[in-house]
Amino acid sequence: MKTAIKLVLIYFVMQILAALLVMPFTMLYSYAVNGTIDDMSAVALAPSMLLGFVGMGAYLWRKGYLKGDKRIWSPVSVAYLGWSIIIGFSTIFLIEFVMSKLSFLPDWMGATFDILQSGWLGIICISVLGPILEEMLFRGAITKVLLHKYSPVKAIIFSALIFGIFHINPAQVVGAILSGVLFAWLYYKTGSLVPGILVHILNNSLSVVLSLHYPDVKYTSDLLGEPAYWICLAVAVVLFVVSYKVMSSYRLPDSNITFKV
Repeated sequence: MKTAIKLVLIYFVMQILAALLVMPFTMLYSYAVNGTIDDMSAVALAPSMLLGFVGMGAYLWRKGYLKGDKRIWSPVSVAYLGWSIIIGFSTIFLIEFVMSKLSFLPDWMGATFDILQSGWLGIICISVLGPILEEMLFRGAITKVLLHKYSPVKAIIFSALIFGIFHINPAQVVGAILSGVLFAWLYYKTGSLVPGILVHILNNSLSVVLSLHYPDVKYTSDLLGEPAYWICLAVAVVLFVVSYKVMSSYRLPDSNITFKV
């Protein structure tokens, strides 16, 4: 657990250092383009996030968390990736339903996401690079470490809790914990980051697309209306159960053990 906490703290340090490195350049850019540095923080947000991702990714690679296991970058199989997308879609829909019942939770990061989504670099960071880095950190490093110290169930739960708390923002924490269970389970079942990265990118990209195209719509139920929403929710439950049953019997490469977690 200490290693997991240490890695999260290192990530935050990387982000702070990245912001400090980027700030002088964005200050000059803002002044040269706009004649003021009032928007310096907004301009620096996406570049500093990107630099922090690169720094953390390099650290994880250098420390060997992302090397030494041929399965970690394996696509597993076309069929498994297909089922990953199905369970991913259904989980996203089900989590969104849960979050709609927790609408009282404050959103501390709304303005930050609006700034990031106003430019192409921010959109890429949210929808693609962020998911890749988070899977490398939370599954490729943290979940891996926890699986060596705890039972699979405990490791997956601890990993998900750390992932949720990492997001800090109350409006995201619960959803991140629930999705973190799925991401950690996918990693545990396959030893690969690819299925989790695929589903994570799907989740974040859908969020960005809906936010940009339907800025006034907070929940899917508002967009679909009734009874379409409830039909989709029922379908999501069925798809989740079916995909979970199919994926639960997946056998790890080079192993004759079938896991049932």
